[in-house]
Amino acid sequence: MSRKFLKTNNFAEALKALRLSSGRSQESFGLVSSRTYLSVLERGLKSPTLGKVDILAQELGIHPLTLLTLSYIDLNSNGLADLESVFQRVHSELKRLDSAQKRG
Repeated sequence: MSRKFLKTNNFAEALKALRLSSGRSQESFGLVSSRTYLSVLERGLKSPTLGKVDILAQELGIHPLTLLTLSYIDLNSNGLADLESVFQRVHSELKRLDSAQKRG
């Protein structure tokens, strides 16, 4: 599967950008994640589980796919063009999967 249109996964950058845009400190996530762990995630030293992505997204008041999508697009470069490209590809892949499942 080609990833030529996707930038390298940068969950750390996406998480930090979303946290800062919501005006939240790392400490404010204390009920769902320690400041230390959030710092580790934001520096890219560890990758979260999908369960942790769900929890962090809920704490940020966003859908988990928003956080994951932002991890693969560069809003500073191609921005919405990258976003449209990602959505078109995901839509195409899901349609292909749906068709394959219906065929048996």
